Amino acid sequence: MKEIDCRGMSCPQPVITTKQTLEEIKEGELVVIVDNPSSCGNVERFAKSQGCDVKIEKKGEDFYLYINKTTAKVEDEKIKKDEKARKVVIYINSDLLGSGDEALGSFLMKSFLKTLLDLEKKPDRLILINSGVKLASEGSRVLEHLISLSEAGVEIVSCGTCLDFYKLREKLKVGTISNMYDIIQSMIEADRLIQP
Repeated sequence: MKEIDCRGMSCPQPVITTKQTLEEIKEGELVVIVDNPSSCGNVERFAKSQGCDVKIEKKGEDFYLYINKTTAKVEDEKIKKDEKARKVVIYINSDLLGSGDEALGSFLMKSFLKTLLDLEKKPDRLILINSGVKLASEGSRVLEHLISLSEAGVEIVSCGTCLDFYKLREKLKVGTISNMYDIIQSMIEADRLIQP
């Protein structure tokens, strides 16, 4: 039985660590230790989405998740996932994630893009409009994540009108310049459109 201690890790690291460890073991039981209800729920949902059985035990302030991975269940889940393969487009219309505190929004956007990198199934296309184009431009705090996503096969497109408005056309560092027709066309053709 393998045990991983995810106490003190910030979201989404406990899920990513669990994912990596589950990929290493063919089958058997894995124990994941977390120190808050949010991480417990996130790890539980992830493990169940991978076809694993999960039992949770609370010991003091900590949560112990006993994850049982069986090859048959995992193969069944993989077949179901393959059948559901779809074209996924992510539409980002701001350089911040959510509304409210600017520093928090900046941190959340960085975390969102970093997490996309860690996912096995990446989106097909990332559309950047309005201040979202700042993310792919010179001086962006998340430029390295976008470059890595591009290298992983994610098509990154930025609105040309938006780049002109922010005077960033010459400072675009990753992806291509697009137009409203192309952007709307890809949104219509997407099987799943996500706006974080």
